[in-house]
Parts: sequence; C-alpha cells; structure tokens
Amino acid sequence: MQSFTEKVIAIVQAIPKGKTMTYKEVAQKAGSPGASRAVGSIMKANYNPSIPCHRVVRSDGIVGEYNRGREEKIRKLIAEGALPKGTLR
Repeated sequence: MQSFTEKVIAIVQAIPKGKTMTYKEVAQKAGSPGASRAVGSIMKANYNPSIPCHRVVRSDGIVGEYNRGREEKIRKLIAEGALPKGTLR
C-alpha cells in the first residue's frame, strides 16, 4: 500500500507540461481532501528534478512558494505555457 507521500509524488509526476494542479486537488486525488498543507510540505522537501513540484499552485491563483525560489517557479511555468508571459503572481 502506498503512503500519502508516495501517492502525492505519483500524482505530481503525472501532471503534464503546461498544466498545473492545486495543492487541494493533489490532496483530494491522494485520498486526503484536507491535507493541502501536507502536500505543500512534501513539495517543499522535494529536490528531485523528475518530480515537477513547480506545477502545483495555490487555489487562489497565486503560484505559491517553491524550494528553488518563487521567481524560478514562475519562470518554469511561463516556459511550459502554464502561465501567460508577464505574469507576476
């Protein structure tokens, strides 16, 4: 049986380039709808480049934090087509 962390990582790895999911959506899909903050903690601890944690954003439309810097998260999302160029969220 997969742990919550393993489920979250598998879900985030499946987010296609150019798309995003919210922390809440990831938590719901992992079977724990109230665990948005736990998803954020898992993503914050991720330094594996094969897990695209930059594709997980806040429900209010703000990109949120990123362990490699918020500006880098925005840059990556714009480069992938997930955010319009010039977005400063």
